[in-house]
Amino acid sequence: MLKDKIETALNDQIRIEAQSSQIYLAMASWAETEGLGGTAQFLYKHSDEERMHMLKLVQYVNERGGKALVPQLSQPDRSYESLTNLFQTLLNHEIMVSGEINNLVEVCLNEKDYTTHNFMQWYVAEQIEEEALARTIMDKLNMIGEDKGGLYLFDRDIESISLTVDNTK
Repeated sequence: MLKDKIETALNDQIRIEAQSSQIYLAMASWAETEGLGGTAQFLYKHSDEERMHMLKLVQYVNERGGKALVPQLSQPDRSYESLTNLFQTLLNHEIMVSGEINNLVEVCLNEKDYTTHNFMQWYVAEQIEEEALARTIMDKLNMIGEDKGGLYLFDRDIESISLTVDNTK
């Protein structure tokens, strides 16, 4: 049985993961309408991945005798100044998510819930990957600058960048 503090913290993380999915879906929609099909496909996949992170938490809470809450979400941004601005927003968001996961892990340790602590280690590792991917993308965009040819090639190639963590576990 989950302690109330742990259940609340997990439900907060469910909301964060659901909001992340919505943010990336909105980013994908913006990219698609800007003619950035490769970026859009990358972000659609990323949105789906975040939804799977949320579902994994929902199932964990329910399996441990808690009650997972389906959150109400806020409207994500609808437009971005540039591709670089979009991916900087994505990186900043992933850094925030990492901080929230670390806070949840701290709650687990303080409450001596080692089972949930163990479960959360997958999310800790996932966030290392997500931040690294976002930083790599930002490095590429900063290298390209405003070169239209470079942006064209970036958009073509980003679709093949894989999200390397195995989300089936």
